[in-house]
Amino acid sequence: MTASPISARRRRLSALVRSSGFLAVCIMVTNIATYGFQIIAARILGPSQYGGVASMMSLLLVVGVVQLGMQATASRRVTETPGQERAIEQTVLRATYRAAIVLGVVMLAASPLVWRVLRLDSIYPALLVAVCAVPLTIMGGQAGVLQGERRWLGLAMVYLALGIPRVVVTTAAMWIRPTEGAAMAGVALAQFAPAVVGWWVLRRRTPPTGPVGPVKPVVIEMLHGSFALLGFFALSNVDILIARNVLSDHVSGLYAGGLILTKAVLFLPQFVVIIAFPSMSAESSRRSALTKSLALVGGLGLCAIAGSWLLSGLAMYFIGGDKYAQVEDQLWVFATLGMVLSVLQLLVYSVLARRSRLSAYLLWIAVTAVLVLGSAQTTIEGLVWTVLVIDAALAAVLLTVTFWRLSQSPQRS
Repeated sequence: MTASPISARRRRLSALVRSSGFLAVCIMVTNIATYGFQIIAARILGPSQYGGVASMMSLLLVVGVVQLGMQATASRRVTETPGQERAIEQTVLRATYRAAIVLGVVMLAASPLVWRVLRLDSIYPALLVAVCAVPLTIMGGQAGVLQGERRWLGLAMVYLALGIPRVVVTTAAMWIRPTEGAAMAGVALAQFAPAVVGWWVLRRRTPPTGPVGPVKPVVIEMLHGSFALLGFFALSNVDILIARNVLSDHVSGLYAGGLILTKAVLFLPQFVVIIAFPSMSAESSRRSALTKSLALVGGLGLCAIAGSWLLSGLAMYFIGGDKYAQVEDQLWVFATLGMVLSVLQLLVYSVLARRSRLSAYLLWIAVTAVLVLGSAQTTIEGLVWTVLVIDAALAAVLLTVTFWRLSQSPQRS
């Protein structure tokens, strides 16, 4: 008599952990862990050292466009060709491993340039960025297969492995030695965790039912997707690189502290993009999926802006405390920038789902504008407002272009 209720509870629990809702919770946990890492790093290292770490993490986000391009390519291909998941998985993973090796070598060769441009204490942290690029790219292909198949539990495990080990391992490294090199050593070590989990989740699969396709079309599509994503991540991270070169170490560290809030608001609705992307890839549901996602992303962003305005003192605690008090009056601006970037991120993924390319060039025009106008700024306020105005203008243009294209026939969308 007691077995039936227990079995029913187990079935409900199993259904819960395999649902998109559970994935959303896990992604939020990962984002909180990532946010926690930034808070801890800002407190342990102080503005001068944290400015270097923040610039390297921004660079790592830009390098990660290959991972995200591969993830989007894999997800879209799996969604469009049901029944051939295993063959697509093998093709995508072959392309992923090759891309990971090439990117690692490129970043290794570029490490002296990274060292000089970011004004790091030594070349050692720049070498660790190259190490991070390899498992980060591998994770992209794995996550894309899971996302396209809507295997939310496996994808949730990958994202948890991305966030939690980073904050735990890196905090331990910084406590041992509070330097930018120690921080990046912890990040590099923790970056292997999601790739290992992704391998484990995908290891027990049946052989392909069809021929494994060529790698070249996957790589070409990945490069097109990465071009758009690179534009977005360059746009969302170029300001900290500008700050490192036009402001003093201390002031650029203060700006980096404000960007902690920007990144928190940007990544808060990340689960919306991940869950909605397969639907945005299907012609029958892409318009409604985008509309609902925009409403949710905008609502979360407005709540964050209101919170940073009304509870600025509490927000200061989460970006590093009294050492960053000079940016308290601008926190709502940093939060607004985060909301605009989250809307842009959703629109970029809508472009990738439709395999449209024109909108990607608009991102690079905005990056150029930020570089030119941002480099002329000499204060925190001037830089953040310059970036916000340019990003908001781009969001308005992309929103108009996207919905105009979706209103056309499926062939032209």
